[in-house]
Amino acid sequence: MSISLLLVLITVGISLYAWRNPGLQSKWIHNPYYANTNKEYYRLLSSGFIHADFLHLFFNMYALYLFGDVVVQYFTYLFGGKGTVYFLLLYLLGIVIANLPDFVKHKNHLGFNSLGASGGVSAVVFCSVILNPMMELMIFPIPLPMPGYIFAVVYMGYSIYMEKRQMDNVNHMAHLWGALWGVVFILVADPNALSRFVNQISLPF
Repeated sequence: MSISLLLVLITVGISLYAWRNPGLQSKWIHNPYYANTNKEYYRLLSSGFIHADFLHLFFNMYALYLFGDVVVQYFTYLFGGKGTVYFLLLYLLGIVIANLPDFVKHKNHLGFNSLGASGGVSAVVFCSVILNPMMELMIFPIPLPMPGYIFAVVYMGYSIYMEKRQMDNVNHMAHLWGALWGVVFILVADPNALSRFVNQISLPF
């Protein structure tokens, strides 16, 4: 069983359990006030294993399943037996790093809560974009496929726009920070990835 599929199964299991046990969700959710006041820093990571509802869970886990194995295979080729460790660092630190800005911003706000694996998933997706920038992706629900590197630009602009508009309850900046972590991670782990990325997007369609 691949590590990405194992993460999907673990996250689905914990999320389903938390829906029936509000006490667990309350304890694991990212509440910056409690994390800061009670030193419950584990919430920065544990919140990535619980989700708000079925659709929230489905889209995150579907994306992790689709892109996770691609990144794992690449890491295995590049780092050998340490490939799984690199993938876990990418994904788990993606969750934590995506939560850090909210921790700083809302550590004195009791009412702020955030949950979901979006930061880690965005890290995996954007890492895969650097590895294969010409793969076709779409921004749901717009049925318009585009190269991965164009998707990345549109996605970042969309996230910033929606965060400023505050039109929904989605933590768009967590998506953006996770995505940026995915890019930084692969460029540090494999400096040659940047030249390969540039070469691929420079080729004629």
